[in-house]
Amino acid sequence: MRRSTSTKAELRLSGSLDELRPADWDALAGGGNPFVSHAFLAGLERHGCLRPRLGWSPRHALLYRDGGLVAAAPAYLKANSHGEFVFDHAWAHAYAQLGREYYPKWLVAVPYSPVTGPRLLAREDAHRRALADALRAHAGKAGLASVHVNFLDERATTAFGDAWLSRTDVQFHWRNAGWRDFEAFLGALDARKRKNVRQERAKVARAGITFRVLHGDEASAAQVEAMHAFYVDTQRQYGNHPALTSDYFRHLAAAMPRQVVIVLAERGGEAIAGAWCLRGGEALYGRYWGCRETLPGLHFETCYYQGIEYCLREGLARFEPGAQGEHKVARGFLPVLTHSRHWLAEAAIAEALAPWCAQERAANLRYRDRVLDHSPFRDPAANPAPGQ
Repeated sequence: MRRSTSTKAELRLSGSLDELRPADWDALAGGGNPFVSHAFLAGLERHGCLRPRLGWSPRHALLYRDGGLVAAAPAYLKANSHGEFVFDHAWAHAYAQLGREYYPKWLVAVPYSPVTGPRLLAREDAHRRALADALRAHAGKAGLASVHVNFLDERATTAFGDAWLSRTDVQFHWRNAGWRDFEAFLGALDARKRKNVRQERAKVARAGITFRVLHGDEASAAQVEAMHAFYVDTQRQYGNHPALTSDYFRHLAAAMPRQVVIVLAERGGEAIAGAWCLRGGEALYGRYWGCRETLPGLHFETCYYQGIEYCLREGLARFEPGAQGEHKVARGFLPVLTHSRHWLAEAAIAEALAPWCAQERAANLRYRDRVLDHSPFRDPAANPAPGQ
């Protein structure tokens, strides 16, 4: 580890989470969000998912005070902007036009995962603020052009001062209003949306498709491998490199056995489609899906309706099925804002980008409000609060 000295706190940088005791990291992460757990993040490094040739070099930030670890952040030096889902390619292009180097940048995020959650891991707000300051100070000394903190929990945005640019985006999440079952949830939708959902589910059932929902410790090696094959196929269909290895899928199923949730669509006992999800303390997170056949309604049933039923059975508060997808609204998913923070070393460029960030936020707020004006729910009280 490399160290920088400070009279009050000491920032240390680590090139591998295996240098840390899992218990020390997880004590700061809190356990509610699986994506910032030591098992999830260290597994990415250990099983070949993060490599410099893919643009990822771990450079985790660890803040020590009086010899004890008080704050940490999963952080990476990035040689590109792939696998982040907060798009800054225009920023990189602007730097190139000015003859400046944008990469490597320092990114605090969960690789390949557009999921909101803790990013500055700490028990106290003061330590989160100290870590945010330490990130900026170290980047300046190291000659890095920028620091980015993506998909930040809104409650932690107060850790960042005015030197950080603020960006927002929109995702679509399902929230549990305490419905006793899926039929009760459907009863909250307007008549047309309710009818469409029932028709979609009926088409899948008529095709002879049944569903099996398994936790990691309930899935066989063949089922985990089938799910990885679905993931690889989908990534390649969209022209993406399938960075997550089969070893990593097996690692998650073994290391996080009750947090991995696999939905398999089967016909005649053979899996023809699947969705790979993770479960947190209050939420289900949809991550990857794939299929061998294209059938009407199969994607919606596998990726959305089975997840909603799982949340209702398990009493989970929300379901976050991934980034983008306005088609989710008709199926009970409503728009919420996501947040990120960005520090640029060149103050003049940051000043020029600030109005653009403000316009982006205003546009996203208008978009969210327009979508909520056409909510699929009969009762507007089912919509999230305006600040969300």
